Amino acid sequence: MMGGYGMGFGFGGFFMLLWWVLIIVGIVALVRWLSHPHTYGQGGSDKAMDILRERYARGEINDEEFQKRKRELS
Repeated sequence: MMGGYGMGFGFGGFFMLLWWVLIIVGIVALVRWLSHPHTYGQGGSDKAMDILRERYARGEINDEEFQKRKRELS
């Protein structure tokens, strides 16, 4: 009598293993996501200021325009 028992993992064991792997990967991803602070306002402002400086350095905008936009970003 060889029912499905005693035959190793089988499909049920495979899916159980897959389920636990997915749970562990999800927890690790959540912890990593929560551990990195999201500074949307600050990061965007820094990037905008970098672009503004690049445009000024290339001569696309003059000093007056640079100062005006710099005040707006602050």
